[in-house]
Amino acid sequence: MKARAVIFTGNSISHEDSREILRANYQPPVRRFQLDKFVQKGYKVIGIIDGIFFDRAAVGHREILSALDAGVKVVGGASMGALRASELDTHGMIGVGNVYEWYRDGVIESDDEVAVSTNPDTFEPISVPLVNIRETLKAAFTSGLVGEKEHNGLLELAIDTYYPDRSYFGLVKEGAKKGLIPEEKKKSILDFCTGNEVDVKREDAVLVLETVKKLIEEA
Repeated sequence: MKARAVIFTGNSISHEDSREILRANYQPPVRRFQLDKFVQKGYKVIGIIDGIFFDRAAVGHREILSALDAGVKVVGGASMGALRASELDTHGMIGVGNVYEWYRDGVIESDDEVAVSTNPDTFEPISVPLVNIRETLKAAFTSGLVGEKEHNGLLELAIDTYYPDRSYFGLVKEGAKKGLIPEEKKKSILDFCTGNEVDVKREDAVLVLETVKKLIEEA
């Protein structure tokens, strides 16, 4: 009998898209005091992608450690899962993806690097996570569309913007207003960012699902 898996997601990747990769029990972003219920129900693999950050209590370290002690494999990446995995990988939690590695290695530290404002009904993000902005601006710089000074200025502006307000439109508009980029480059930069976004969180979410799938197959 295959191991049962529960996955907490909705922001980084939708439940619908997730089911195309892995058949599992999909739940909304995880919050505190949820894991034990699934451990008690016999789930042997838990995938944590998205989770509650600021307005309600986040999933606790002790909950994850308790699940690990019960023999459950816990995989994290992309968002809250990446943050917790970077803190608990030495205790057996499995971390995957770029965001996890950045947190683990101290490249990024703040929770708001992955935080987004979401539609309360669908969990769909309505702001852009800073990790995506970082990589998309890096791609714009690599392509030659923006220079180093423009890249650094826009990135600093994004970092200083409150996470629910982060968007490519707002970033480019405010960047031009502050003189960080010339007015005539606004459209080309916005078109690049929206049309060529590097969606790090989604890429890492897929890695979580593929890792869980492999663990189920090996069980």
